[in-house]
Amino acid sequence: MAATALQSINLDVDALAWAPAEDFYGPNATFNGERLVQLKILSDRRRDGGGIAWLVPFTPPPGKLIKIVAVARSDEHIWNLKGGRGTKSGALRRGTGSYAMNPTGKPHSAFIGTETEALIVYTGEPDEVVSLDVVEKEDPPA
Repeated sequence: MAATALQSINLDVDALAWAPAEDFYGPNATFNGERLVQLKILSDRRRDGGGIAWLVPFTPPPGKLIKIVAVARSDEHIWNLKGGRGTKSGALRRGTGSYAMNPTGKPHSAFIGTETEALIVYTGEPDEVVSLDVVEKEDPPA
C-alpha cells in the first residue's frame, strides 16, 4: 500500500485578502452597503474528508447587534481573537481569548455588538446559517 503524501499548509495570513461572506452567511452579511462579515479561508480540506478553517471579522453597525442563528453540521471550534460574543443588550459575554465548541447537530446563536475577529474551525462542513440579521439592542435586565 502506497503512502499518501501529506502536505502542510503555511500562509502569510496578513497577505491574504478579505473575501465577501455572503455565500456562507447569506445576503444580510452586507447592511446598507457595508460588509458586516468577511472571510479569510485558511484551509479547506473537505474534499479530502477534512474540515475548513477561516478567520472572520464581524463589524456590527453602530448601536446595533449582529444576530446569527445556525445549526452545526460538524464540530465548530471558535476562538475569539478580538471582541467576542455578547448578550441581547450588547454586553460582552465571551471576549478576547475565549473559546467555544458547538458539537455536530447543535442549534446555536450569537449576538455580536462590538468589532470581533474569530478563528473558526469546522471538523467537516461549516454551519447551516439559518439567519443573520441586524437587530436593535434590548434594554439590560433590571
